[in-house]
Amino acid sequence: MWVEIVRKKMKMGSPYPLGASVTATGVNFSVFSYHATRAELLLFDTEDAAQPSRIIDLVPGRNRTSHYWHTHLPGIKAGQLYGYRMSGPYAPDLGHRFDPEKLLLDPYARAISLKNYQRGAATQSGDNVEAAAKSMVADLSGYDWEGDQPLDHPFSSTVLYEVHVGGFTRNPNSGVAEQKRGTYAGLIERIPYLKALGITAVELMPVFQFDAQDAPTGLENYWGYSPMSFFAPHGGYSSSGDPLGCLDEFRDMVKALHKAGIEVILDVVYNHTAEGGGAGPTFSLKGLDNRLYYLLSGDFSQYADYTGTGNTLNTNFVVLRRMIGDSLRYWVSEMHIDGFRFDLAAVLTRDEHGRSVPDAPLLWEIDSEPILAGRKLIAEAWDAGGLYLVGSFAGDRWKEWNGRFRDDVRRFLKSDRDTVFNLRQRLLGSPDIYTKRNQPPGQSINFVTCHDGFTLNDLVSFNGKQNEANRENSRDGASVNDSWNCGVEGPTDDPAVERLRARQIRNALTLNLLSVGTPMLLMGDEVRRTQLGNNNAYCQNNEMSWFDWNLCQKHADIHRFVQLLIQLRLRFASDRSGNFLSLSDFIERAKIQWNGVHLWAPDLSGDSHSLAATAYIENEGGFHLMVNAYWKPLSFTLPPRPDGCGSWRRLIDTFQDTPLDFLEREVETNDHTAYTVQSRSIVLMTTGRCGSETSLKL
Repeated sequence: MWVEIVRKKMKMGSPYPLGASVTATGVNFSVFSYHATRAELLLFDTEDAAQPSRIIDLVPGRNRTSHYWHTHLPGIKAGQLYGYRMSGPYAPDLGHRFDPEKLLLDPYARAISLKNYQRGAATQSGDNVEAAAKSMVADLSGYDWEGDQPLDHPFSSTVLYEVHVGGFTRNPNSGVAEQKRGTYAGLIERIPYLKALGITAVELMPVFQFDAQDAPTGLENYWGYSPMSFFAPHGGYSSSGDPLGCLDEFRDMVKALHKAGIEVILDVVYNHTAEGGGAGPTFSLKGLDNRLYYLLSGDFSQYADYTGTGNTLNTNFVVLRRMIGDSLRYWVSEMHIDGFRFDLAAVLTRDEHGRSVPDAPLLWEIDSEPILAGRKLIAEAWDAGGLYLVGSFAGDRWKEWNGRFRDDVRRFLKSDRDTVFNLRQRLLGSPDIYTKRNQPPGQSINFVTCHDGFTLNDLVSFNGKQNEANRENSRDGASVNDSWNCGVEGPTDDPAVERLRARQIRNALTLNLLSVGTPMLLMGDEVRRTQLGNNNAYCQNNEMSWFDWNLCQKHADIHRFVQLLIQLRLRFASDRSGNFLSLSDFIERAKIQWNGVHLWAPDLSGDSHSLAATAYIENEGGFHLMVNAYWKPLSFTLPPRPDGCGSWRRLIDTFQDTPLDFLEREVETNDHTAYTVQSRSIVLMTTGRCGSETSLKL
């Protein structure tokens, strides 16, 4: 193919803004590299072009200002495909890995084409232009948001639902047309399901463009924690197959979720990239300026790995920090995102030597960014290097995934020793963890399961992981899961075991949704989705990971239970005038009396497996909760109703089968003095104002 090398009649361009920016007469291109000695901008006519149509040599002194390489090309429009090649020292022992034969993605590209991309070609030596990912110029100015505005749900009335965009509708039984299965458009079609379930925010697993080829041979990276870009949405979730169409489809999804009253939280990965370690591919930052963008060992010869992926981004580097800030601002201002969950966020506190820095600058920059004011910030406050910052994360606005909540609830439900005291703390919002004065009771993001680990069904069905399908000889995935199979490993037709498993699932859901904090549910837990015991299904893009919509009928009892629990949480202290307090507000204001099987005598000893609590606010009602993780029934003494209006009204008894497990209208207890809580079950009794009752409807 004829290649034109353009050296003359070329405008200098501007270092700002970074990326490819459409102007009135063309496109301005700008990219940062401190150590590069030469830069080329390559243009392509089609996504599958094997060679560039033009190569523009960016000349130092004319197309370089400080450390920014730039040019303005007249006549170029949105849809133009491009990439960079950078020359400089190749000296891995000094941290430099420039390779002038590798086509590099623009880290600020809003759209990316992977039509011919081959990860192996970016790993091996030699020219990879024919098999490289390509950036695409995008113009976002023409989209009609139809007046869309942030929903601004307070955390106190938020119920999170962690969902995988692809897996949510990829199953043929999803009822979604084949072309839309596993896409943003497919998710739009299933919004009525989310609305009926009652969740108020979806937490989308990574939707940044990721490298699906970053997986063992023959498998596919499914979860998406392998980013290639911080700006471009993942093209594999687009029904159109067009990188620019992907932008519109993503925005259509956000707009539709907002119309349904559902916020959109993105799970963002700013701690590493898919370029991996020294043996990994070169397709962007590694070839732009490896020594600056990645955290390296003291002599720069090796990558520091606090992420378990082979590399760690150097967030001490001011240009990278600015890129992360620009990315967050972009997703809020241009894509209308409501908040972010930061994967392995503890990494963002590490300095150039890998040490954790209190009040890390990047965290405060994000916390204080005015465009992010009001947006939800959630941290996974640990990393793969052993750093655990739950309860001590920097900033004023960050909420945190509470790993202690997950672990303590699991251990209590399987009747481990020394668990009752910790359970009491988790029910209260973990005041033993969140001790800062300015931290509200809802600081904790409470969850029992998430994408990483067993599903809720598998948590009560397997004692050990079953990860053979991952082709890593089961070395991957956590070996300690605090799970209990209820007597039989794996699927079973034994009705007694199945009934016990369903009860344990209801118990976990009850503790999660009725604890102080913000609850998060894993996609499909409400219908007992299984991964067949695989607790690390990151590479399983198949029915093992997909939402099985047939389960909505098979386990309609659990689905109903979750719906009613969410209703109860969101209307916790509702009265006849329609006023209500959030659960966190109610607990904070209520006088709580802790009990055991006997009144005013909670047993917090190591051998205890039971706990009871009474909370009441005059004229606003209250509840009495009894929790029994013992393998035998226990008789709990009931306190007198604080308002003197007769007996307590039972709303939940997880030992019962549907519909008696959760009554849509309470019933008074026959005995005013005691209630037998069956083995491994939870009972919730309530009282509204005298003469009123809690009424929940599906």
